[in-house]
Amino acid sequence: MAAMTRLTVAIVQQPAALLDLAESVRRAATAVTRAAADGARLVVFPETWLTGYPAWVFGLAGWKDPAAQHWHRLLLEQSPVIGPADRVDDDVQPIRAAAAKAGVTVVIGVNERAGRTGGTLFNSSLTIGPDGLTANLHRKLTPTHTERIVWAAGDGAGLDVVDVDGATIGSLICWEHFNPLARQALHVRGEEIHVAHWPDMADSHQIAARFYALEGRCFVISAAQILDTADVPADLLEPFRAGIGPDAPDQGWLFDGGSSIAGPDGNWIVPPVFAEARIITADLDLGRRYEESLDLDVAGHYSRPDVFNLTVNRRRPPAGGVIFTN
Repeated sequence: MAAMTRLTVAIVQQPAALLDLAESVRRAATAVTRAAADGARLVVFPETWLTGYPAWVFGLAGWKDPAAQHWHRLLLEQSPVIGPADRVDDDVQPIRAAAAKAGVTVVIGVNERAGRTGGTLFNSSLTIGPDGLTANLHRKLTPTHTERIVWAAGDGAGLDVVDVDGATIGSLICWEHFNPLARQALHVRGEEIHVAHWPDMADSHQIAARFYALEGRCFVISAAQILDTADVPADLLEPFRAGIGPDAPDQGWLFDGGSSIAGPDGNWIVPPVFAEARIITADLDLGRRYEESLDLDVAGHYSRPDVFNLTVNRRRPPAGGVIFTN
């Protein structure tokens, strides 16, 4: 019989400091400390919370667009470099320190810069363990539509789970949730809690989150961005609004949150929370997953390994695909 383990989790639905790495890291560390003080053992942030979702790219996709080049340069300069798993002296050190001091696990979306002098960005999910070290780093497999101007394609190295107080935690980013093979790659790892990073919580994202929970018989924690027009630098506001689309407001929420938690039956435990900048906390009974697995376990008694075979390449390629030998 599975142990009826309970775990308190927190979603940080608060604005990051757009294109300001130092301030965003400070805000993240503060949020981690506050969530831990409220009893959270797992603290989750939205997609590319460090250092903001580059919505402007959807409106600045022209060849050699000087405005696009300007904002891409700033995004590169203000995006963190993530060090090796056993190092803490990288650009997110204050977050690592806060996690280690509180003894909590943090899963945060980042614009990850590939090296100090690199011109490439990845849309990544960074998991920091309670020791402050990198427990996992997943890079979004395929950026969507115009996102491909900003981010490179990721790899399968991060399609894995980590242990948080006896619970297995995995993560995917945005439209990766529509990739059935990516979902199954995590289901077979015994994922009990899944972190879903989103820029916003459109109806289609809500459907994807609930279906993932139903399919995987797991909890899905969806973290979505919240950002007001007042949070955007004045000279970036019009390109940002144009990227969001014609319905973007002149004043008010550009991203209005919608963070939520779906249970293993696909129903909401915490329905989407819109238009509130706050930390959302919930207590999860992990035993619910095993009640729901009675009739469906896509990685177990509902799978057909004699019919289907999935191979996952979990090697991380070297930078630029180049291996230097002496």
